[in-house]
Amino acid sequence: MGLKIVVGGDNAGFNYKEALKADLEADERVDEVIDVGVTGTDDDTYYPNVATAAGEKVSGGEADRALLICGTGLGVAISANKVKGIRAVTAHDIYSVQRSVLSNNAQVLCMGERVVGLELARTLVKEWVGLEFDPNSSSAAKVDAICAYEGD
Repeated sequence: MGLKIVVGGDNAGFNYKEALKADLEADERVDEVIDVGVTGTDDDTYYPNVATAAGEKVSGGEADRALLICGTGLGVAISANKVKGIRAVTAHDIYSVQRSVLSNNAQVLCMGERVVGLELARTLVKEWVGLEFDPNSSSAAKVDAICAYEGD
């Protein structure tokens, strides 16, 4: 069974969100892509509203992961991390994307349209989709400690 992935961002990340959404919809490893906004570059919905909506879908079990794009990837990560149970990261290189899932079991990947080139973003998302956290890994206890602090 494939992944259900939420995508979202603000108007500063709209173009990448649309391109990456199309890539995800074409990826056979993805069963469903849920778009929580924004609807265009003139949509001035604040990124915290979109990021928390995406985080709620993941924490509520409606989706497995979320991909969030804003100008830097920082604001959406901060916002998504306010949702209980969410581990969101900003990553613009392959190693960080890999470790975000393999070491930290992060469910939310955030990027900045003003920071990373589109082709690199596409490569990173393609890699991210194929990663899976191993609950028996040496990192599992550390992720458990994060969850324990939060009260999960």
